Amino acid sequence: MASQIAARELFDQLQARLELRWAAGQAGESRVLESGEHLSRRPSLAGYLNIIYPNKVQILGSEELAWLDGLDARQRWETLQKIVNFRPLALVISKNQPCPADLHDACEESQTPLWISPRRGHELLTLIQYHLARALAPRITLHGVFMEVYSIGVLITGESGAGKSELALELVTRGHRLVADDAPEFTQIAPDVLDGTCPELLQDLLEVRGLGILNIRQMFGHTAIKRNKYLRLIVHLKPVGDPDHSGIDRLLGDLGLRRVLDLDVPTITLPVAPGRNLAVLLEAAVRLHLLRAKGIDPAQAFLARHSQQLKNDVSPW
Repeated sequence: MASQIAARELFDQLQARLELRWAAGQAGESRVLESGEHLSRRPSLAGYLNIIYPNKVQILGSEELAWLDGLDARQRWETLQKIVNFRPLALVISKNQPCPADLHDACEESQTPLWISPRRGHELLTLIQYHLARALAPRITLHGVFMEVYSIGVLITGESGAGKSELALELVTRGHRLVADDAPEFTQIAPDVLDGTCPELLQDLLEVRGLGILNIRQMFGHTAIKRNKYLRLIVHLKPVGDPDHSGIDRLLGDLGLRRVLDLDVPTITLPVAPGRNLAVLLEAAVRLHLLRAKGIDPAQAFLARHSQQLKNDVSPW
């Protein structure tokens, strides 16, 4: 899913935290920055003023303004034209420094957003870079129920009617927390991290067949809801009679990997049949996943023990 952010949107999201003021170029508030492969290389999303590899958000600190003041009139005019012609998403002046009149005029004429903040340059760089990286990170929506179970993010998937919502409701009553039902959104905020959140429209809601839509926060309290969680495990519900399930390994279980964006997420398939306590099985699956993450695999330990037993047994024949 392609992501983008407009200058006005970025300003509104960071205004309170960075105490931003719009100094010039407000007509360019609709200027948009889109995600793309080129953002992983130069230019970067945010950085100090750079004429050779212009950043998407250019920060002007004391050194940058002093460098501009050291140019002669013609060089200064040419440099300012280069800055605005690169069409950055915004220019930001740090430490409430006075905005040069010619820079103000250049931004007004080119409709380049120009902001001023009392924060130091490194604070602006860190916060803006982090915010843009999250806003423009690869994003995908998956079908399922996203839960926090034993402190890790677990996505419950399966065909319609497999019992995902009923299982989620049972897990909530057992003290686990709901993140999102039906359409959780996952954002790859780092090479090995998928952050799962709930769309605003579905916040706090869980749809259960026969009961309709339930507000989990109102029914079970604020502690039953989790705002976001990193995806660590997928549990897939599949009917016992499914032909693809006939070859399940009784010792090792039905394990696999599912590709989500650029990450392979461990997957455990649980057979669904009448009378099976899926909540207990899912909790056991999560505990088993945590053990394997520590390098402890009961199945492999049993196979090693079995092999050792065969070696120790001396046949009388």
